[in-house]
Amino acid sequence: MVSRPLGWVLLAVPLLVAVAGPVIAAPAGSVGAPWQPPDAAHPLGTDVLGRDALAVILAGGLPVIGMTVAALGLAYLIGVPLGLVAAGRGRLADEAVMRFLDLVLAFPSLLVLMVLAATGHRGPAVLVPAVAALQLPAVTRVVRAAALAPGCRTAVEALTLQGQSWWRVQLGYVARRITGPVATDAGTRLGVVLYLLASANFLGLGLPSDSPDWAVVIERNSEALYTAPAVVLVPAALLMALCVGTNLVTDRLLGARRVFS
Repeated sequence: MVSRPLGWVLLAVPLLVAVAGPVIAAPAGSVGAPWQPPDAAHPLGTDVLGRDALAVILAGGLPVIGMTVAALGLAYLIGVPLGLVAAGRGRLADEAVMRFLDLVLAFPSLLVLMVLAATGHRGPAVLVPAVAALQLPAVTRVVRAAALAPGCRTAVEALTLQGQSWWRVQLGYVARRITGPVATDAGTRLGVVLYLLASANFLGLGLPSDSPDWAVVIERNSEALYTAPAVVLVPAALLMALCVGTNLVTDRLLGARRVFS
């Protein structure tokens, strides 16, 4: 299959840039006029602030990837227990959890982020929990649906009749059974979270305007797309590779898991 090496390559490139970039990149100070063309000293030219574009891009992967992983992890840390409670604690608990999440789901994601920014609440400490909360309804629904699948439900009833405690059943059996659907959702949802964080940074709601974050770099240099395209297209390509590579690798790993299970 073509996707076997392609997925790993697409995922490895932005991760390698994000991890190794800050180590090998020189400090991204001003080195000349804005949007200068590439030369021997600056292979990608300069950005809107006159900084070496290559150094800026090399330093900008960790912020966006770190916030994405943190927001996604927080969403699943809260959403998985909520989904298990909704699926296994009876109708009253199910209604309480799902109606609350329906309320959260009613608010458009970007509108929530813009309202937070308008109130002066900015930065990763606010942005990460906000994005995690916006993903909570979808994550909880996936976990709940997986836990309520007929095969899983029958086994849960049998274990309960044997005298197993609810938490033991949920953590010992149900959590393992829902790994596949949850992992598939996580691979897809990473792109959604990355989009929200990048959009927030693009709109100036997250990191400062001089941050090397890839989304901030794209926003700050977008008007120079035709005169200095590298400073916009390279971080955009890295973000796209991260999303596509994650999905391909996740699908591949889950496919292998189904074959050997």
